[in-house]
Amino acid sequence: MKQVAFYTLGCKVNMYETNAMEQQMQEAGYTIVDFNEPADIYIINTCTVTNMSDKKSRQMIHRAKQRNPEAMVVAVGCYAQVAKEKLESIEGVDLILGNNEKKDIVKYIKNYKGETYSIRQSEHGTTSLQIDIKDKTGQPMCQLSDVSHQKEFVDFGTVEYLETTRAIIKVQDGCNMFCTYCIIPYARGRIRSRSLISVKKEVEALANKGIKEVVVTGIHVASYGKDLPENIELIDLLENINKVKGIERIRLGSLEPTIITESFLDRLVKLEKICHHFHLSLQSGCNETLKRMNRKYTIEAFKEAVNLLRTTYDDVVLTTDIIVGFPGETEEEFAITYQNLKDINFYKMHVFKYSRRAGTVADKMPNQVETRIQEERSKKLLMLSDQNQEEYNKQYIGKQVEVLFEEQDGGAIKGHTANYLMVKVKNKNIADYHNKITKVKVTDALQAELIAYIAE
Repeated sequence: MKQVAFYTLGCKVNMYETNAMEQQMQEAGYTIVDFNEPADIYIINTCTVTNMSDKKSRQMIHRAKQRNPEAMVVAVGCYAQVAKEKLESIEGVDLILGNNEKKDIVKYIKNYKGETYSIRQSEHGTTSLQIDIKDKTGQPMCQLSDVSHQKEFVDFGTVEYLETTRAIIKVQDGCNMFCTYCIIPYARGRIRSRSLISVKKEVEALANKGIKEVVVTGIHVASYGKDLPENIELIDLLENINKVKGIERIRLGSLEPTIITESFLDRLVKLEKICHHFHLSLQSGCNETLKRMNRKYTIEAFKEAVNLLRTTYDDVVLTTDIIVGFPGETEEEFAITYQNLKDINFYKMHVFKYSRRAGTVADKMPNQVETRIQEERSKKLLMLSDQNQEEYNKQYIGKQVEVLFEEQDGGAIKGHTANYLMVKVKNKNIADYHNKITKVKVTDALQAELIAYIAE
């Protein structure tokens, strides 16, 4: 058996692309195994959004080689796209592929320079794949197309998602925003949108497979359609997905706040399958910091978008991303950010300490903030986030909510409400409720989840 293991770092787009690569490998005759198990090929789908992402990508390459020194190790994705030289210097990486090359992962593995296959019998009576993985120089092989000139969306076709409850749908790639801290436009290229027909075909296939919820995502999903010849936008795509029978929930990935307008919400509110959870990427609550980040809105405009959402949906849950310690962020600027975040009262905040990225404008900015101050600010915002989440959850005690159950957790089953609150029900057989939207009554609320029982 030819066994291949995947490890995915980073965003939902990477998760989708890993699933697509897994499907391709299965169709080519490979068996997918857990990354912790021995495998003939390890494929690490890398991320480069922060320095920690880079470090983790390198760690997983080393870990793969430790698990099986004879295995072929393939690094793909964003870190591979922008850090070819660093990956080439890592002992153990054998093949380096960029983002556009993911679609043809099987071809690149099979056509790898010097690749030879020999099947040997193991002591246990099973076979394993042996590969000559180095060229004559002993260097890893690379295939990296220039994403900066990529104009067409790289379509994986219909991906039969391996999960059984929720599926991620990639509808867009690339970003034109060039925030001063971000390396992603260089790793992913400019915006490219997937055709509406292709998206709908995949959603219909997922519905036929029994998937109840789809997550519409991309690198900059709010820009969907801007590069297509047809006069379509994200809302047009959502209206088409909403018509697919069998799909009961449509969840949106991270959105730029500028897409939240009255005209957008006038159409969105008519879509009964849209989940009332919106992740709006803020990054800072101070206008001066936002300017240095090259974000295209003010905190006042962001608050207006929040007010529109809360006026439209009574039960809306709002989450966000925040960067602390951005170059030049003074104590006064952070205080402004903290107060604005307190006023907005997000359900949950994903807080990141600014990560210096070579090749970005922010890397050369003066007044870089020291790590100690970044950590202090991060802790303060995380405490606020935890407090907000716990207080919001308590409002649900005694109420009934509908949950899509997804996983077993010891003697309990867990799932999410449409507005993305985690709910746990104890002492129930998951086979009875898995992938079913079920009414439950909340009896208690913790910081990160609601405790409930099945409402008969």
